[in-house]
Amino acid sequence: MKRIALFLITNIAVMLVLGVVLTLLTSVLGIGHGSVGYLVVLAGVFGFGGSLVSLQMSKWMAKKSMDLQVIDHPQDEQERWLVETVASQAQRAGIKMPEVAIYHGPEMNAFATGPSRNNSLVAVSTGLLYGMNKDEIEAVLAHEVSHVANGDMVTMALMQGVVNTFVIFAARFIAGTVSNVLGGDDEESGEEASYMTYFVVSMVLEILFGMLASVIVMYYSRQREYRADEGGAALAGRHKMIAALERLRNNHESSMPANMAAFGISGKSAMSELLLTHPPLEKRIASLQQG
Repeated sequence: MKRIALFLITNIAVMLVLGVVLTLLTSVLGIGHGSVGYLVVLAGVFGFGGSLVSLQMSKWMAKKSMDLQVIDHPQDEQERWLVETVASQAQRAGIKMPEVAIYHGPEMNAFATGPSRNNSLVAVSTGLLYGMNKDEIEAVLAHEVSHVANGDMVTMALMQGVVNTFVIFAARFIAGTVSNVLGGDDEESGEEASYMTYFVVSMVLEILFGMLASVIVMYYSRQREYRADEGGAALAGRHKMIAALERLRNNHESSMPANMAAFGISGKSAMSELLLTHPPLEKRIASLQQG
């Protein structure tokens, strides 16, 4: 319930802010409501704007929604080892030291988030700490540090912004065309019917276009996982990375929110591989073995 409440409150606040930005932009640019120019600005503000705001808030959202325990001062040998391992890997990867955190979860998982390569966070689950040995944990940490070093959070946000903008513009442009063609003769009833047609068609098209766009985003996400696996192998050792992935075969289903699960070592299941954020473990292991 806490995650849902935080998600709703945050998204309402973001929508209000973006609404104000849209009003100011269209006013300054002198763009009239209902024009193609207005639609382009609207799609850009809510498509790109939403993704970029989410990126900037990603660390804060992760800490609040998952009750992360950030390790500011290590309390025991395990926490000290985690911080030192990430620090060593970050230095070799050429990035600023990420924050390191632990969260409670039965699954063996970890994720990286943050608005940039030099402002990031790496978190691991208690299930991973108790379910893997140090070599395997080191490989998982290296995988997450590689996500940060590769700039995956920024790239994913930009890609999501592009597809969101396309979905919003295309759906509303087509819906506007359809509603104008099917508008009634009577002015009052025609306007009401035209509005309802626009609303229904735009909602349906946003869902359909959104599903198609997700296939593109998920494809990139899977390719990114292969690169992070290779980065993890380079930082921790190929045999350790393979061993960590082998261990994940007996993992629990990820309980992380979708926006963070995409950057985890282990993803969620789906009806089709086209909708997976992570490639099947068998393919990831085979890729490392062939490398």
